[in-house]
Amino acid sequence: MIELIDIGVNLTNKSLMQDLEAILERATVAGVEQMVVTGTSLGESRKAIALCRQYPQRLVSTCGIHPHHAGDWNDDSFELLESMARQDCVRAIGETGLDFNRNYSSPQDQEHAFTRQLALAVKLQMPVFCHQRDAHNRFVSILSGFRERLAQVVVHCFTDNRQALIDYLDLDCHIGITGWICDERRGLELQQLVKLIPDNRLLLETDAPYLLPRNLVPKPSSRINEPAYLPHILHHVALHRDQTSVNLARQTLHNSRQFFGL
Repeated sequence: MIELIDIGVNLTNKSLMQDLEAILERATVAGVEQMVVTGTSLGESRKAIALCRQYPQRLVSTCGIHPHHAGDWNDDSFELLESMARQDCVRAIGETGLDFNRNYSSPQDQEHAFTRQLALAVKLQMPVFCHQRDAHNRFVSILSGFRERLAQVVVHCFTDNRQALIDYLDLDCHIGITGWICDERRGLELQQLVKLIPDNRLLLETDAPYLLPRNLVPKPSSRINEPAYLPHILHHVALHRDQTSVNLARQTLHNSRQFFGL
């Protein structure tokens, strides 16, 4: 049986929390042995850490402030995140980055919060879990200024174009692939690009409860994505990379353990 690690699960989301035990059990049955719980704000990062303490063999987490919440950054945020990041279960800084698609926080606030979290990752020499949407040029410009001092970086939920992928690989970033690749409408470009990712730079994630794979059969009546569907994503990534699922599972398991220190 394959063994996988889901490197991006929004497990503190209420749609998953209300059925948590069953979701973890289904993940185990599917071969998803460990999960990285995504921290998206100070409050959600605290919740993620609490879950890790409840399930120490199954879960680790990130801690960070998502660009949607960048407007909440204040004078205390750096020290609060640092305190959380020093706990054993926290394995990366983030989710951080830029999202100019929705601009729930102003671009200026996003850039400030992103820069400060990169500085924290440099200080602690921890990996960074990054988000970028419709902000590629500024994202690369800011990240480039820190990259030589950072440990490792993953651009999670990659859905961008060829040039963006090349730019990230030139910065020695890991690339997180989700069920977006299973979308027969929006995922066509990603299906072509995924074969360009070097074996040792590829990571797999569901981004649950979001991005339920469109070609999943049967679809859950809830339309909620969960870690148990990661093998479905694995299969389609392997298909478009001309690899076997077994070999790809082995490689991405190694990559995930190396990146997050598991």
